[in-house]
Amino acid sequence: MGIALGELAVRFGCELSGDPAVSVDHVAPLLSAGAGALSFLANPRLSSQLAATHAAAVILEPRSAAACPVAALVTSNPHALFARIAVLLHPPPPLRPGIHPTAIVAARAQVDASGEIGPYALIGAGAVVGPRCLVGPACIIGDGVRIGADCRLISRVTLEHGVVLGARVLIHSGAVIGADGFGLAREGGRWLKVPQVGSVRIGDDVEIGANTTIDRGAMDDTVIGEGVKLDNQIQVGHNVLIGAHTAIAACTGISGSVRIGERCMIAGGCGLSGHIEIGDDVVLTGMSMVPHSVASPGVYTSVIPVEPIRRWWRTLTTLKRLAERDRGDRAQQPRVLGMQQEPNDE
Repeated sequence: MGIALGELAVRFGCELSGDPAVSVDHVAPLLSAGAGALSFLANPRLSSQLAATHAAAVILEPRSAAACPVAALVTSNPHALFARIAVLLHPPPPLRPGIHPTAIVAARAQVDASGEIGPYALIGAGAVVGPRCLVGPACIIGDGVRIGADCRLISRVTLEHGVVLGARVLIHSGAVIGADGFGLAREGGRWLKVPQVGSVRIGDDVEIGANTTIDRGAMDDTVIGEGVKLDNQIQVGHNVLIGAHTAIAACTGISGSVRIGERCMIAGGCGLSGHIEIGDDVVLTGMSMVPHSVASPGVYTSVIPVEPIRRWWRTLTTLKRLAERDRGDRAQQPRVLGMQQEPNDE
């Protein structure tokens, strides 16, 4: 069933340009949108697509409203408003309260009757599953796990023993939370396993992507703060702390005991060395390697952008020559008390 634009404008406090009786019932991109579709424009570089759209309505900024050929919801943050309305138009499937006959629930587990426990799910002794939760097919909930209200574990999610989830946590398929961290001690050329006796604590409104792994702490807990968004296939090492409302894209690897501040944005494929600290409001561009702490807010990178291969080879050759020249300069510097004087690198 569709929602009238007039109702949306009142509910979300935005300006309406066009007929308030126009109804939308789904979302679609500008170029492929048709009858009943709601789209949005947040990037001015896509303005040519706006002129050609056949959407029922478009969410956009005031500066783009005059060029819109259809009805418009006008707001200062089109993408955020689009996200809120899209949830209304495309809600998650309703829960079917109850425990599937193939699920296994330990006698000492507590499962709220308003939740849905899917096929072949396993819930261990002492686990607590709060109200209106979905534990999807083949999920494994270990002993002593605590799951807050309105959480959704889509399928094949594993929560190892003692993991704690806040409210409204969304975990996608294949994620593993609370496996042992990579704790090893070296002795005589061999490795000794260090028991990982901490757990993982996850705050409210966190989303964890498919096949992402979050290791339990060695002694203290690994902590994921409120509102954190983790993409697919991220590795979070033991005793990592991620501050509230930080977002991290796919294939990033975070070594043990890293502390990441609030409201950070970490792009895909980044690598963070162990025991470093990232301050609040730090942005790391894709594929960046971070070997040391970053205290100040700002945008950081360690990547040379892609360019034609011949130009890239020339750049690499120049860097090597500069490095060789620097080594030569250092060799010629005076020595003090029998030791080579080191230049100031600051």
